[in-house]
Amino acid sequence: MQQSTTLRLLLACLMLFVLCTWGVAGDRVPTPPDYRDSTQWYIQRRGAAADLFYIISTEIGDYVADGDTVHHADTYDMQVRKKMLKEMRAVDSLFGGDCNYFSPYYRQVTMQSWATEEMAMSRLPVGLGDIARSWEYYLKHLNQGRPFILAGFSQGAHAMTELMRHMPDSVASRMVAAYSIGYKITQAMLDSIPHIKPATGATDVGVTINYNSVRSADCAIPIVSDGNVVNINPVNWRTDTVRARFGDSLTVWADPVNHLCIVEGYTEKYILPIIGRRGNYHQMELKFYYPHIRRNIADRVQAFLRQREEQ
Repeated sequence: MQQSTTLRLLLACLMLFVLCTWGVAGDRVPTPPDYRDSTQWYIQRRGAAADLFYIISTEIGDYVADGDTVHHADTYDMQVRKKMLKEMRAVDSLFGGDCNYFSPYYRQVTMQSWATEEMAMSRLPVGLGDIARSWEYYLKHLNQGRPFILAGFSQGAHAMTELMRHMPDSVASRMVAAYSIGYKITQAMLDSIPHIKPATGATDVGVTINYNSVRSADCAIPIVSDGNVVNINPVNWRTDTVRARFGDSLTVWADPVNHLCIVEGYTEKYILPIIGRRGNYHQMELKFYYPHIRRNIADRVQAFLRQREEQ
């Protein structure tokens, strides 16, 4: 009898292990990150009044582990981590400024997963669960009640808006702004996520900034832009067609019909694999506007702090 009970326990443990390490479609899924472990974060504490919580974009491709093709990042694998760390550091350098900076490693889906939206959506819940757990840990142990900026690029922007979907009012009251970079915010999202409030200027707070950059509307990538209804020019912070110069010789204006940022004067040298198309500047979203985003984060933080003092 005791042997039978022991055998059942062993089988139950084996089944639990299988369920935790393989996805619903039979895909091998790496070990979940433990956010109590400091190696599962990139953190820069600066003693600042506000934090920047950043969720990275898709940085890895499919890879082989123990003979299996893996479609999610292993946050404990050093080669995989190097690719993710590169973006974490770059965004801290480009946008971080005087903010405390927190960026979690997570089991993001690979670039090949974005070949179809159906495939990406079926695999995303693993990483979304990680981000939700990292966010919960951040709020309980790292944030210490400070105002915060939320930001994410591409896959990271999708994860960021899902955090906002479940954000209580008590937490949202400390959100300076959310930067959704290179992804879509649909009308359905606006209707179902009350804390997504489109930005209309340079210093409004508690708002969401969203933009997708293209040469022309027909160059949009459907998987990241279809159905988008929120757009603002990240140089002059307008939602109309008034042009703004940036860089050495580039111009950008907000297309209020297609909800895209139209960039003029750029000579592209690289097309993103899998989802890319000529005239789409998804891979340039961070690099194009970083001086303006960095300044804008500082401006919105100051506006938030002033508003809080006046209350």
